Amino acid sequence: MLTSKSPHLDLHGEEVALVYALVNEFINDNVKMGNKEIVIIHGKSTNILTKEVHQVLKENKKVAQFYLNNWNLGETIVILK
Repeated sequence: MLTSKSPHLDLHGEEVALVYALVNEFINDNVKMGNKEIVIIHGKSTNILTKEVHQVLKENKKVAQFYLNNWNLGETIVILK
């Protein structure tokens, strides 16, 4: 169940080139800790970070599913395997 205490990764101000490494490292760390739901904050201005984050999530075999937070389109909720 997603709560305010769910692990978050805030990518505001990050370069697109770093997104791949940051997201995959965050996923790996949370898998090791046994977390099943995480949140990636990418903002909602130009969708450049959103598209890059979603591409990385599609390619990561540890991700069961992901979706935009309906209450905040600047966040993606990720369910880990």
